[in-house]
Amino acid sequence: MENYLQLKKLNCKNCYKCIRHCPVKSIKFSDNRAYIIADECILCGTCFVVCPQNAKQIRNDVNKVKDAIASGKKVMASIAPSFAANYNGVNITQMRNALKKLGFSDAEETAVGAQMVTHEYEKITFERKQSVIISSCCNSVNTLIQKHYPAALKYLADVLSPMQAHCQKLKKENPDCYTVFVGPCISKKEEAEKYPGIVDAVLTFEELTEWMEQENVTFEAADDPDGKYTSRLYPTNGGILRTIKNRNDEYSYISVDGTENCINALKDIIDGKIQNCFIEMSACSGSCIGGPVMSREHKLPVTDFVAVDRYAGDREYDIPECGSEELKKDFKSDILRKAMPSGRIINEILHKMGKSTAEQELNCGSCGYDTCREKAIAVYQNKADFTMCLPFLKDKAESFSDKIINNTPNGIIVLNEELIVQQINNAACEILNIKNQSDILNNPIVMVVNPAEYLNVMDTKRNIHDKKVYLEQYEKYVEETIIYDQEYHIIMSIMRDITQEENEREKRNMICSNTIEITDKVIEKQMRTVQEIASLLGETVAETKVALTNLKESLGDE
Repeated sequence: MENYLQLKKLNCKNCYKCIRHCPVKSIKFSDNRAYIIADECILCGTCFVVCPQNAKQIRNDVNKVKDAIASGKKVMASIAPSFAANYNGVNITQMRNALKKLGFSDAEETAVGAQMVTHEYEKITFERKQSVIISSCCNSVNTLIQKHYPAALKYLADVLSPMQAHCQKLKKENPDCYTVFVGPCISKKEEAEKYPGIVDAVLTFEELTEWMEQENVTFEAADDPDGKYTSRLYPTNGGILRTIKNRNDEYSYISVDGTENCINALKDIIDGKIQNCFIEMSACSGSCIGGPVMSREHKLPVTDFVAVDRYAGDREYDIPECGSEELKKDFKSDILRKAMPSGRIINEILHKMGKSTAEQELNCGSCGYDTCREKAIAVYQNKADFTMCLPFLKDKAESFSDKIINNTPNGIIVLNEELIVQQINNAACEILNIKNQSDILNNPIVMVVNPAEYLNVMDTKRNIHDKKVYLEQYEKYVEETIIYDQEYHIIMSIMRDITQEENEREKRNMICSNTIEITDKVIEKQMRTVQEIASLLGETVAETKVALTNLKESLGDE
C-alpha cells in the first residue's frame, strides 16, 4: 500500500496523530518517522486526512493518463457521483466538456454502474443464500474484511463495485478504450490494479483539479439534459439502500459508515449477533462524500449530502440488464500472520515502560494505541518503541532531572512569577536552615529570603550571575545566580555556599593585618635607633629598612 500512499520523510514530526486515528494501526514508527505497513493497510486515507504536517502524499497518476491520451487511445472517464458535492453547481455535461478539453474522448457517470450493482443486490437478497449480506462497493471495507476479519468474508456480496461495473460496460461498448475512474477515494487505485483489465487508471478529484488548473481548463455553463437518476445517491450514507426498491421483507436494511463502526458491526456479525440483514458499509464517515480526497474545502457533510441529494432523482438509466456472472467478483482472504506475545512477555515490556502495576497502565492513548497493552504488543511486533509513551518519557525526564537537582552540591530554588516556591532541593534547604522541603513548597520565598533581587531580575529581564550575597539571618555567604525564564514563566536561583571560603579569606586577611602591624612596629623601632648606629651600620640599616618596607607592602597587597 506504500505504493499508493507515501510519506514525505522531512515533514514527519513524530506527533503520532496518524497512529491514533488509524483504525487498524497499520503504521509503524522507526528512525523518527512513520511507515505505512502495506500488508495491514486498508487505504482508508485517514492518516492522509489527519496529518497536521502534510507528511502523507497520494501517488499521482495524471501522467499515466496523459500518456494514454498522447498515444492516441480512446480515453473514457467514469465520474463518481460525488462530483456533485466536490464541484459546486457542476453537472455531468460540464464535467464531460471539461474532460474533453483535457483530451478525454468522453465521460459518463459511475452512477450507471451503481444502478447495475443495485439490481444485483436485489437479486441476492431474494436468493437468500446468506443470512447477512454486506455491500461490496467500498474497497476499503472489502480489504478490511479480507485482511483483518476474514471470518466475515462469506457475508461479503460477490458483486463488482459500481466503478468496475461501469468501466466494464464502457469497455464492452467501446473495445480497446482506456478507462479512467475519477473520484474521492485512494483505495480505488488499489482495487483497479488488483483486478486488471477493467479500470486502467484512477484519478482523485484533487488530481483532476490540479490538472485542470495547469491547463487553465474551467467548467463552462451548460444545460444538463440527462435528467435526474436515483443511483446518484450512492455516495451518501444510506444512498445504496435508497436505490433498492425491490426489497425482501425478511431482511432488515441498515447502513454503517465510518471504519470504527464497520469494525464493531463485523465483530457482531462474526459473533452471530446479526441475522437477516443487508448492510451497506462504507469506511468513510458520511460515505463517499466524506472521502479522503474530496477537496479539503468540501468537508461539509450536510452541505455535500444536500448537493448530491438534489442532483439525484427517481429515474433509472435506460440500460440493458446485466447477467449475474458478468458482475461476479471473487474475494480472497488475505489473512495476516502476526506474531503475538505471551502474557509474560507483555508484562516484561510494560515493566520496561515503567508500568509494573495495573494502576500505572494509564491507557492515555498519547502513543496512538488505545491501551498500554496494545502498545506493548506493538513494541513486540516492532511497530512501536518505548519512547512513544509520553508518561514514560515524562517520568523518565523528571526522574533524571530530580536526580541531578537533588545530588548537586549547589542549592536550587524554582519560583513562579508570583515568587511562590515550586521546587527546592536539599542543598538549598541546608543553606536556608529549612528542615523539610514541604515546609516551604508552595509558599512565598519572602518567608526565607529577601525577594528584592528576584523582583529586580523580572523587572529588568537581566539575569544575575555569580553575585556574592551575605544572608545575615543565616550568617552565610552564597554566590548566587538568578535566571528568569520568560517562556516558562519561572525564576531559578542557584546558590553556592561560600561561607567557609569567606571565613578562610577573612582569617587570612586578619593574619596579614597582624603581620603588617608587627612589621610597622619593627620599622619604627629600627628608625629610632638608625641615627644612633648610622655610622656603624651604614648601608646595612638602609637595606633592612627597604626589605621590611617591601614585606609590609607585599602583605598589604594580599
